[in-house]
Amino acid sequence: MASGLLPAETADRIETTCRTAVGDSLRSVTYFTRDDYEQLYLRDDLERDADLSTFIGHEWREFSTTRAAYEGSELGAYRYTIRAFENGFLVRVTSEREGIFVTTDGLTMKDFEEVVTAVRSVLEGRSRD
Repeated sequence: MASGLLPAETADRIETTCRTAVGDSLRSVTYFTRDDYEQLYLRDDLERDADLSTFIGHEWREFSTTRAAYEGSELGAYRYTIRAFENGFLVRVTSEREGIFVTTDGLTMKDFEEVVTAVRSVLEGRSRD
């Protein structure tokens, strides 16, 4: 796993933001760029054997393709992606150069909106730095 992609203060802020928005349903938080990633949080009851590098590659490629495919649609600008799995959900929030995916147990749409808003504010704050 990568280490030190983000300043410790920023990594802590992202983790705290996600934990506050999602609570005990939070499974993991991973920060990623096109070239690297850093898992910021993994709940204690989960195994640490996920192939994150392959996972990140798929998420980044799909983000690039999806954003271009829907550009200019009547749906409006792309905001985020939610993926549903047998054991939980993944929410991906991505800017032009970085992204965060958060995995959770079951949440409501309101919960997803809260975590996306919170994560996006951290990413936007980084782009102004």
